[in-house]
Amino acid sequence: MVLAAVAMLFAASDMAAQSGTTGYEYLSVPVSAHSAALGSQNISIGEDDATLIFNNPALLSNVSSNTVNFDFISYIAGSKKLAAGYVRALGDRGTWAVGAQMLTYGKMTETDASGAEIGTFSANDIDVQGSYAYMLSDYWSGGVSAKFLFSKYANYNAFAMAVDLGINYYNEGSGTSLSLVGRNLGGQIKALHEERAKLPFDLAVGLSQSLANAPIRFSVTFDDLTHWKDINFIQHCILGVDVFPSGQTWIALGYNFRRAHEMKALGSAHWAGFSVGAGLSIRSFKVGVAFGKYHIAASSLLANVSYTF
Repeated sequence: MVLAAVAMLFAASDMAAQSGTTGYEYLSVPVSAHSAALGSQNISIGEDDATLIFNNPALLSNVSSNTVNFDFISYIAGSKKLAAGYVRALGDRGTWAVGAQMLTYGKMTETDASGAEIGTFSANDIDVQGSYAYMLSDYWSGGVSAKFLFSKYANYNAFAMAVDLGINYYNEGSGTSLSLVGRNLGGQIKALHEERAKLPFDLAVGLSQSLANAPIRFSVTFDDLTHWKDINFIQHCILGVDVFPSGQTWIALGYNFRRAHEMKALGSAHWAGFSVGAGLSIRSFKVGVAFGKYHIAASSLLANVSYTF
């Protein structure tokens, strides 16, 4: 089954490796504070963290049953991203979850053809998804997320459907976690205008390794592996490191080579590519915060809160 899942991901990557721009880029804005702190696209950390299902549905197998989470992300120009999810175990090896995320752009001025103001309008992008993960063995898990994507800009609306596929190998004894993920496989069913937008397909592989004699974990992620035009190898690489001062806390730092390159090219060299965050667990509560820069116009703050009951 693991080999079949790998074959499906690479077959899908061949179909999705097309030139041109895409829509639905809000799906690339991170939801997980922990992932964001490690460079934004980490897919391999084996944590009891419900927000990681937005990165890799196979990681759902690590999440405690009856967990709810709420997430907030400040983005650019007053826009905000909100997310929430619920996780529940299904039998001895299965876990399912429902989740949603919305990027709201706030109120904008509406004008007529002559440029005269006639009012205001709102714009929102919404993803509603259902996820399922199954433990294939003691070390391997596979997961899938079905996503329903809605966009509404003033009187215009669009609808798309997508699937995320992920597999994860996690050996707690050796501290090794390895993942392969294909995200946003699908297409737009109803377009805002006549031309349908492509979805931002992403094929990624990631490795996380904990040290045996120190509370430190290193991660490396290679994302967007179907696109190589004007992108060199190092720009596909994201590095991250976790430090665990105690069993209830984490501190993380990440560096995204591609983001650093793109922001420096646009003149934003100050800490371009770096991200940082921290988290705390108190009994059934978990909180996480992260800071990063995903656009030249502004920095972003992410906050997660989850509770297991």
